[in-house]
Amino acid sequence: MIFLNTFSAVHSIDNELEDSTQIRGIVQTSLALCSSVYIMTSLFGFLLFGDGTLDDVLANFDANLGIPYGSFLNDAVRVSYAAHLMLVFPVVFFPLRLNLDGRFFPSSRPLVLDNMRFALVTVGLIGIIFLGANFIPSIWDAFQFTGATAAVCIGFIFLAAITLKDRHNIATKKDKILSIVMIVLAVFSNVVAIYSDAYALFKNANTPSLRE
Repeated sequence: MIFLNTFSAVHSIDNELEDSTQIRGIVQTSLALCSSVYIMTSLFGFLLFGDGTLDDVLANFDANLGIPYGSFLNDAVRVSYAAHLMLVFPVVFFPLRLNLDGRFFPSSRPLVLDNMRFALVTVGLIGIIFLGANFIPSIWDAFQFTGATAAVCIGFIFLAAITLKDRHNIATKKDKILSIVMIVLAVFSNVVAIYSDAYALFKNANTPSLRE
């Protein structure tokens, strides 16, 4: 999740570096840190929950852990994740705002030089995001759908689309065929994943709880 959230910021960071050769070290360090976090989370999550570890280990912290200071640990995890979202949002929002401005106002002067357009684009995007967030019943539902789509789009569809566009005419016929196959497989897997997530969501919504 961390990698997917910050993937779109790589080019923006590269553009702001005085020495563009530093981007390789930055990316390698970031990947090493992310990998370390994932490994430690999976290891200690399994040591804590054992066979009861869920697909998303954060979901395990929604229940009573049955250990000393379990409620404190649950609160600490919630606070740390809230802080993570607060810190990641600007990193994701910056390239989103920049790219949308370039798409809708391609001939205008740079966004940083137009305070009015900067404010309108920022307020508009935040408003849309806020309204969308209010219609999501649970953060775990959002994770399910974004996990089923974002990784496939970034890892397969976007890269294959760039190859098919072939602006510099360097892609071979084999490359384009493989790109088409990648897109077809990615779309198929996306449809299956979205269907299964939606089916599970509606099934859980229609299942009466034990309290009822």
